[in-house]
This record gives sequence, C-alpha cells and structure tokens, in this order.
Amino acid sequence: QVQVLESGGGLVQAGGSLRLSCTVSGTVFRSRAMAWFRQAPGKEREGVSCITWSDTKTYYQDSVKGRFTISRDNSKNELYLQMNSLIPEDTAIYYCAVQYSPYGSCSDSPSSYNHWGQGTQVTVAS
Repeated sequence: QVQVLESGGGLVQAGGSLRLSCTVSGTVFRSRAMAWFRQAPGKEREGVSCITWSDTKTYYQDSVKGRFTISRDNSKNELYLQMNSLIPEDTAIYYCAVQYSPYGSCSDSPSSYNHWGQGTQVTVAS
C-alpha cells in the first residue's frame, strides 16, 4: 500500500519562504512523475508544479514561476517544493500526488494521479 505524507506547511508573512516535503512509501516513487497541487477555500484543486520520474523535466503554474522550485530525491523517496516570495494568494492546502502511470510525462490534471497525501496547510499573511 502506497502512503503519501506531506509536511512543512505553516503560517508565514508575505515575502517569506516555506519548504514543503513529501515522503512516499513503497517502490512506486522512482518510476512516477510527482506533483504538487493546491486547493484554496471555495476553489478547485489546481496543479502547482510537477517533476518527471527521471528529474529531467519540470512544470510550473504561471503564477508560481520564478518563486517555487520543485525537486526530488529518488534515493530517499522524497519530493520537495521550495516556495519563496510567498503572497497571500498562495494560501491553500497543498497536496503531494503520485502519477498513476509509470514513466509518464508531467500533467496538471488531478485525474492523472492516484495516490494523494492528506495535505498540508500553507497560510500567507499580508
């Protein structure tokens, strides 16, 4: 059974930084693209960033380009999201997701992912 666990969320002032981490149990991590999604109150879940299984390609939502950096450590089964220059609009629950198909390319569609963490709250105060 695959377990996904996020950590690193919290309350930060605008302009500050946070680093989210995601640990995935099992053996699927190394062969799957991984992504971060977020969901703000009253809004749909949206893709924030994705990284391919081989760590060769990354994707970022336009609103976070230049501020967020996704990375992974396949030796530790861990995924990270470094978030800098945070703004109040970044406030949301952030979810880590494991792509359903192995060796796939990045996708910003939630339906492409079949293992999800419980989420970690990020709150950016103005």
